Amino acid sequence: MLVLKFGGTSVGSVENFRKVADIVRDTEGEKIVVLSAMSGVTNTLVQIASLLEANRPENALTLIDELNQKYLDVARELLESDEAYYKAQIVLKKHHQTLISVSSEEFNSDQEKIVLAQGELVSTNLFQLYLEDIKEDSVLLSALDFMSIDKHGEPKTEVIRERLGKILSNYQSSIYITQGFICRNANLHIDNLKRGGSDYSASLIGAAVRAEQIQIWTDIDGMHNNDPRFVDSTFSVSEMSFAEAAELAYFGAKILHPQSIIPAQENNIPVLLLNTFKPESKGTLIHNKASVRKIRAIAAKDNITAIKIKSYRMLMAYGFLKKVFEVFEAHKTSIDMITTSEVAVSLTIDNTEKLEAITNDLQGFGNIEVDTDLSIICIAGDIAQNKKGITSAIFEGLKDVPIRMISYGGSNYNLSFLVKTSDKIAVLNLLNESLFPELSTAPV
Repeated sequence: MLVLKFGGTSVGSVENFRKVADIVRDTEGEKIVVLSAMSGVTNTLVQIASLLEANRPENALTLIDELNQKYLDVARELLESDEAYYKAQIVLKKHHQTLISVSSEEFNSDQEKIVLAQGELVSTNLFQLYLEDIKEDSVLLSALDFMSIDKHGEPKTEVIRERLGKILSNYQSSIYITQGFICRNANLHIDNLKRGGSDYSASLIGAAVRAEQIQIWTDIDGMHNNDPRFVDSTFSVSEMSFAEAAELAYFGAKILHPQSIIPAQENNIPVLLLNTFKPESKGTLIHNKASVRKIRAIAAKDNITAIKIKSYRMLMAYGFLKKVFEVFEAHKTSIDMITTSEVAVSLTIDNTEKLEAITNDLQGFGNIEVDTDLSIICIAGDIAQNKKGITSAIFEGLKDVPIRMISYGGSNYNLSFLVKTSDKIAVLNLLNESLFPELSTAPV
């Protein structure tokens, strides 16, 4: 069994739906196809939910009707037979009425989750109808029948495995289609795995069925050694370890959702990153047997805020850091990087929603300084086993760039440092030149 996940861009148009169908048909063996909403649709649904929350149902209904017409246009062009188009009209009418009914009720978080779920439900229905129209046998499974999270929002892996196994045992097909992102919560209400959750869905499903491989299909040919949006001479990395991929995903590589790597890693299931628009490309294979390489790739994470707590009470004191961390725990705010000295601790966060409350609570510990508009640069690779020459190459290349923080030693696969966001593009290019001089035009 393989799991193939296709993102929003991959199903963003009629042409792309057909590309995905060709890839699925050309992939041998049994497979579960996990689809995101069509590109742009989730943003529209978020906008609809925001309008309903702001008590502007007329504006929301306008967007709902426009979205429905978009779907009808896609269905008419995608589906060749009148019978398939008629079935699509019935499906789309149902989802259209769902959105209209939600707009007439008092809006709350449950209704918001229902609104956001419609994107994946529609894309999977249209894809399954297309396969049926071209005489390709397939089965549409509702993720709401097996994808489950607990009261903390964490996936209930055993429940997912048991429910999905029972459902699959009722069918004999080589193609199963289901939704990414959506699930049911502990109250059995419609919920989701947050933005980017389709990757997570694919990994959870792969773990549940003990898949041979999980394939993540996007619009780029694998993980690159640097950010191709800002650096010209990048290349696709042929393979990397789970640890390296996890570091890069967390610290800015957009191709992969950070959490999606965890179920695959825990179950030792290789993850292959591929390009829907260049299916012949080898992509990037993430697995436990990746060959050792000094530096694998570089990524950047923006919108970082640094907080420094300076206090002479820290000197020779135990329990100080525990009290600092308890403040962030109380405000449910995670920390990205941390460095300490005898009298100060600096740390970074990427969620500033509770920044004012956090700094107020930290005032009693000492002098507080807050810096904004920062970026974390992550250098991933087998750093611990290849120490000689790495740091000199890094810092020689950045000798003219002011560095706010450095974090190394917490992981064998990551060296991170903090710079002003205004310096980020220059830093990425300088590192590309200093760390990949002989490989700037050739793949790893």
